[in-house]
Amino acid sequence: MFPAGMERDGVVGKNSVEWKSKYGSVIAAGFDIGTADGLNEKGLMANLLYLSEADFGERDTSREGISYSAYTQYILDNFATVQEAVSALENDELQVVPSPLPSDSGISRPPTFHFSISDALGDSAIFEHLEGKLVIHHGKEFAVMTNSPIYDEQIGLNGYWESVGGDAMLPGTSRAADRYVRASYYLKNLPTPQSDRQALANVMSVMRNVSVPFRVTDPEQPNLSNTIWRTTADNLRKVYYSSRQGRRGHDKSLKPK
Repeated sequence: MFPAGMERDGVVGKNSVEWKSKYGSVIAAGFDIGTADGLNEKGLMANLLYLSEADFGERDTSREGISYSAYTQYILDNFATVQEAVSALENDELQVVPSPLPSDSGISRPPTFHFSISDALGDSAIFEHLEGKLVIHHGKEFAVMTNSPIYDEQIGLNGYWESVGGDAMLPGTSRAADRYVRASYYLKNLPTPQSDRQALANVMSVMRNVSVPFRVTDPEQPNLSNTIWRTTADNLRKVYYSSRQGRRGHDKSLKPK
């Protein structure tokens, strides 16, 4: 858990962005080096997921830079809503920079990611960096993100399966595109919750359906890695839930100042 008022920087050397956090947050760390997922005290959630097609471009030190591992934390520290984040970042002046993972991670090349954000107003957005440029999908309809392919292609693939009809057939593999289709279908067909507890159960039921079971992994296909942990956020109540496979889940609650 991080309090407001922390001095931070983008950790990419020359012309790294510097800031002081406006909001406190609770996060899940990836490899203990960066913020993979989190919720701030205003109910804004930020997430990152692997995207092999992401391309952040060559480092341009004339632009302020930030490591991908700090980008989600930058969003949590500085913005209260999705609209605020989109308005501040859509000019693409802040350059996201890939960084290598620890040597014991099993991944030799710097990983690449895309990012999603959501807020207490029900708004959401997907950020992808393609050919060195930021592409944003902003709107309440963008409520699902998995891994490859890029988001425009995910939407196209999902459109095909919507024409088939989920009651007739849904793709069932562990591929990210298939998981996207299943998550989209089941999310739209969830029963109306009668309580916060039911809302949480609804979302977790979909997440479990699209998680990747423990299996023999292929280093050449990082998008098919095992699901190790799941996180859920109640943006309105500002409660963050996390659970790791094989361990008892727990939650962290953020109370506004």
